[in-house]
Amino acid sequence: MTKLNLSHLDITVAVSGLKTGDNPQPGVPVIRSLRSAGFKGKIVGLVYDAMESGIYLEGLADEVYQMPYPSTGAESFLTRLDYILSRTKVHVVIPTLDSEIPLYIRLEKELMQRGIKTFLPTEEQFNLRDKIKLAQFFPPKGIDIPKTHLLQSADDIYKLRDELDFPVIIKGRLYEAYKALNLFEAQKYFYELQAKWGLPIIMQEIIPGDEFNVVIVGDGKGHCLGMVPQRKLVITDKGKGFGGVVVKNPGLESYATKVIEALSWRGPCELEIIKSEDGVFYLIEINPRFPAWVRLAEGSGQNQPAATVLLAMGETLHSLPPFKPGTLFIRHAEDIISDISLLGDISVNGELVR
Repeated sequence: MTKLNLSHLDITVAVSGLKTGDNPQPGVPVIRSLRSAGFKGKIVGLVYDAMESGIYLEGLADEVYQMPYPSTGAESFLTRLDYILSRTKVHVVIPTLDSEIPLYIRLEKELMQRGIKTFLPTEEQFNLRDKIKLAQFFPPKGIDIPKTHLLQSADDIYKLRDELDFPVIIKGRLYEAYKALNLFEAQKYFYELQAKWGLPIIMQEIIPGDEFNVVIVGDGKGHCLGMVPQRKLVITDKGKGFGGVVVKNPGLESYATKVIEALSWRGPCELEIIKSEDGVFYLIEINPRFPAWVRLAEGSGQNQPAATVLLAMGETLHSLPPFKPGTLFIRHAEDIISDISLLGDISVNGELVR
């Protein structure tokens, strides 16, 4: 199979999530993967914060526009989008943040009317992979999930104390997770996550074993067009992988395929999976977008962001090239030197055109 090539596409692709740093967003590696595939069209960066560091990387995004937060709703989103379209044509959007994807899914018709294409799951698929629904949907399909409790109040933790084996994981419904060593810590993290992300809060048992992450593009019919599994080698105090290696594990790949078949997932996603000490695979989370380590997929021979652009444009892909096990990534932090005027353009005008 040949390497994907985008050099024939004379289009504009918009990508969101340009923050790098200790909790990086996927936009920068997605754009770099597109450029690696020979894409010579225009890249538009969509940002929510003027301090997203990818704004200031020369040669990354040709134009950058600040967007209203998804919580402001569809009207403000479409108003801002129409302004951007008055400045530049956009053909494909790759959203990379969990919080914005439901809006893009619900506005698919409005985007199509504006000539903008995406390759995303349906709203039903998106909702089924929600952290609060994993334990209901997957076990009947033969996919194991760690014991999970949905918490509506901190008192629920106390009521469940006889069923708990500490430590446990306390998760926000959208982002963040903490290991709680005891009842006091569990309640503390409950209140912190409730204040940020609302209810319910998820409490999950910890499965001792090996942790794997798998980046996948599904075709929407139950098949994986591409799949690259990695094992984390370097993990930050926030649980983010800053180094990993591509692994070949037929059991893991079979399990991940089973998850995608159950959902008939369409578009990019990341599976977080634990292989227990007795060899059982457990599904921990499904993130409905590319992970920040997606360039490892490209580096191992499988350029999934490039495939997503082709699929959004209606091209037919049956499968991506096989990945190369042993491919390693280590994240490298560097200082970006820029001019304060660029920050002013984004902060005051909400846009930057190079």
